[in-house]
Amino acid sequence: MSARIFIPLDSAAVALGADDVAQAMAREALARGIALTITRTGSHGMHWLEPLVEVETPTGRTAYGPVKAADVPGLFDAKFLGGGKHGLSVGRVDDHPFIKPQTRLTFARCGRIDPLSIADYRAAGGLKGLAQALKLGPDAILAAVTASGLRGRGGAGFPTGIKWKTVKDAKAGQKYVVCNADEGDSGTFSDRMIMEGDPLAVIEGMVIAGIATGATKGFIYIRSEYPIAVGIMTRAIQHAREARLLGASVMDSPHAFDMEVRVGAGAYVCGEETSLLESLEGRRGQVRAKPPLPAHHGLFGKPTAVNNVISLASVPAILANGADTYKSLGTGRSLGTIPIQLAGNVKHAGLYEAPFGMTLGQIVMDIGGGTASGRPVRAVQVGGPLGAYFPPNLFDTPFDYEAFSAKDGLIGHAGVVVFDDTVDMLRQARFAMEFCAIESCGKCTPCRIGSVRGQEVIDRILKGIEVDAQIALLEDLCSTMKLGSLCALGGFVPYPVLSALTHFPEDFRARPRSLADVA
Repeated sequence: MSARIFIPLDSAAVALGADDVAQAMAREALARGIALTITRTGSHGMHWLEPLVEVETPTGRTAYGPVKAADVPGLFDAKFLGGGKHGLSVGRVDDHPFIKPQTRLTFARCGRIDPLSIADYRAAGGLKGLAQALKLGPDAILAAVTASGLRGRGGAGFPTGIKWKTVKDAKAGQKYVVCNADEGDSGTFSDRMIMEGDPLAVIEGMVIAGIATGATKGFIYIRSEYPIAVGIMTRAIQHAREARLLGASVMDSPHAFDMEVRVGAGAYVCGEETSLLESLEGRRGQVRAKPPLPAHHGLFGKPTAVNNVISLASVPAILANGADTYKSLGTGRSLGTIPIQLAGNVKHAGLYEAPFGMTLGQIVMDIGGGTASGRPVRAVQVGGPLGAYFPPNLFDTPFDYEAFSAKDGLIGHAGVVVFDDTVDMLRQARFAMEFCAIESCGKCTPCRIGSVRGQEVIDRILKGIEVDAQIALLEDLCSTMKLGSLCALGGFVPYPVLSALTHFPEDFRARPRSLADVA
């Protein structure tokens, strides 16, 4: 009988040597005459333990990590295939203190199944949502998604049910579903993880969206920096088509829906839905003025539902378990679960799915374990490179859309990046302006010109030139960018700049520094 082990194919694990570990495992088993089956899975999200190797035993799967290729002979000597003790022993993943408290709905299968096996997906609860959707029909699907309180997980937080109903009510012979997988925010990786670890959940969500809105064609737009995700999603779509989950008759129903992968060239602004649509149509990724909304006049001028990866991947669980189950989680208008991504200078980097409502302090200190450096936390940026910086005195802020907005912050894509007390917050403010200048599509003046002027103003502050006057000018410039930019790229730059100025004013009035200090 063949022993079975599980090794992640997730990009983070591969970057840390998972492919080398898999090859070493195969070689060692062959040399010892041991029959071994290696299944490549997604990641559980405990990135500090990657590559994490799991072994199937009579009492369940037991894990070892972080494993290097050089550790493989020692693991075999310790009889790890039978769950033997070793210095890298982690125990049962389900019992790990990082995993056990989580409420995994969207990521329930990630790290547990072969991402390209429809049999594994079905056995782990997949396709129940689609089967229910086919029974309910479009109106009842929309009612369930709306009642669940699901909001866009890409950052805007717009109610998914309302967006879908707008597309459904639009009159057109062709409609589209577009999945925005252009995940470009620093410290975010949930889209990538679900595409690499459970791509069929994304496909199932897109099919349900198609049935609900009347769309028959879907596109998933993935950034080129995600080659593993592109490959897995492409193969998963082919498998789904062969299993009649896609095509002219979805699961032998009257509903038709098919989809394909499109790869972007890596422009940050293409994460904005109208820029993404421009790119999908073969043009330069530039922001469109709204109205008209994509729900009325989107891809190729047709009504289009544009949703984030996690939004779509959350839908099958809502249909399978019921809207009431989903909306029983969370707080206020922020309902359901959110995959929080911990990155930066943090001890336990990774993905943690939980209901909205935990405090920022619980996330950073209790779940993340504080800084990896062991120094005090000075700032936490939530929401990507355009998110606000929160100091420890705001750690009591609940993790939900309205609570963060009340503190002049935003949740965005739920990326949480931690900084210790060595960070220079004036340098971080300058980075925000520099990032915007590089990534701006150039269509609107506040973003295109304002970001360059912002760098120049901060450089004068760095040199100690008329600091008070420059700070006043910076505040005025941020107001112009916030109110005048066409999209969130220029409109959100004020969040990191002004939060740095508000909470860390001492860094703006420090001794003059050269530009080399901030390079």
